[in-house]
Amino acid sequence: MMQNGTTGTLRCTFKSSEVVSSATSVTWSFQSSQPDSRFSKAPYVIFYFSSGKGFPGSEEFKDRVQFIGDINKRDVSIQLSPAQFSDNGTFFCDVKNPPDVTGTPARTELRVVLKESLPQNNTTLIIGAVFGALLLLVLIAAGACIFIKVHHNRHDYEGCTSFESVSSQAPQPRKKVESSLEGSKCTVPLGPLQGPVIYAQLDHSGSKNSFHKMEPVVYADIRKN
Repeated sequence: MMQNGTTGTLRCTFKSSEVVSSATSVTWSFQSSQPDSRFSKAPYVIFYFSSGKGFPGSEEFKDRVQFIGDINKRDVSIQLSPAQFSDNGTFFCDVKNPPDVTGTPARTELRVVLKESLPQNNTTLIIGAVFGALLLLVLIAAGACIFIKVHHNRHDYEGCTSFESVSSQAPQPRKKVESSLEGSKCTVPLGPLQGPVIYAQLDHSGSKNSFHKMEPVVYADIRKN
């Protein structure tokens, strides 16, 4: 399929058991698919190649067909420019490489259309879809990384605040106060370390009228941890 007014290539290659020589010939023919065309009844030769030279065929294709192949590489393609609506039909490519002269000509069905009738290029659509998918994946990955980082930083901040709150409620270390007495130093802890001392009176006489001697005795020693 070709767009009207553009340049197109009609590909043709061949295989042969014989070596390519100057006797190798190539014949391109055309049969129109339009009933009112003079080329519709039978194939007409539009290009002939032999002895390294090309020979144009009918006037309709004389200035529009160019040999672009390399016969030594078994490539006998031609170029058609510009394509016209009258080119709708079948192009035949026939190669003779003596003594190998048998074979079936290749057939190429050509349809010349307007630009609007050409099928869309799927390659462009596929590339665009792949690029869009990759971009979406990159955006998702970046968003996930940002979310994880923010969440991690927030968790660390809350943990630090809790630790500081607990630490602020913890009892302060006891301070030591140095006092001077007769040249010696003693350490007096601040705060209630020892509870009250309870005293009891002991009677040593054993009688009611006897003199009571009162002695303070430690009855209990209550300490607070």
